[in-house]
Amino acid sequence: MSSHRQSKRRRYITWAVAGAAVVAGAGVAAQTSMAATAWPAQKTYTGRAFDTCAAPSLSAMKAWKGGLYGAAAVYVGGKNRGCSQPNLTASWVKSVSAAGWKLIPLYVGAQPPCQTGSNPEKLTATTAASLGKADADDAVAKASALGMKAGSPIYLDMEPYDITNTSCNNAVLTYVRAFTKELRAKVYRAGYYGFTSSSAKAIANATDKTDLPGNLWYALWDKQDTTTTDWPFGKTQYTDHSRGHQYQVNSKESRNGYTITVDRDAWDAPVAITG
Repeated sequence: MSSHRQSKRRRYITWAVAGAAVVAGAGVAAQTSMAATAWPAQKTYTGRAFDTCAAPSLSAMKAWKGGLYGAAAVYVGGKNRGCSQPNLTASWVKSVSAAGWKLIPLYVGAQPPCQTGSNPEKLTATTAASLGKADADDAVAKASALGMKAGSPIYLDMEPYDITNTSCNNAVLTYVRAFTKELRAKVYRAGYYGFTSSSAKAIANATDKTDLPGNLWYALWDKQDTTTTDWPFGKTQYTDHSRGHQYQVNSKESRNGYTITVDRDAWDAPVAITG
């Protein structure tokens, strides 16, 4: 996400390349339950959130509380995670939650085979299903170890790629479906971070909605603090507290003596259950 995964310049270039139009798909409701399982009630946050590469120190989080933001995204794992996380521990999660912060778990899983650049983990058509399941298992283990309980969402980070490349796109969808299905089997809600011109569009406009994530966090850097007025997909999609919007990146901000470079998000979607 922004400089967290690629340089801002590189991501704008990739974003532009990946922006071919496809036909809009049918609506997707929020994921709230599965037939055979008693799910914990969804914990929803509506307001401003931020994401940044490394979880800030506890003192910085306390200094920032009560300002512009009420939630923070944290990178709980994934082989393609861009930063080490010295602050992100179960104790940190417990303390920032007690201070009133809501947390948004983010997992940087395998990336598309047609994506330019190198990544420690890339999926292929052959490995997509097995990798999706394995990464979901790892995501749940990492989130659980941090004190993020069953019923929490985990948002899968998929960076831009050429969705007009049919074989590549099909492999990504296979991976995402396997990841989502395994999350749900372990009673974690499935979320997805992607770009409105590519990776998010592939999910929103997929004809077959089977096992796709129930919550969509879309990157559209238009500086509009909203999850509704600039929503680029079908108006009936992701309407039940299921949307996040990354609307501004690389914003250097200072509060009470602590300066952090963050991406800004408008949020109306599930957050981690930590209490």
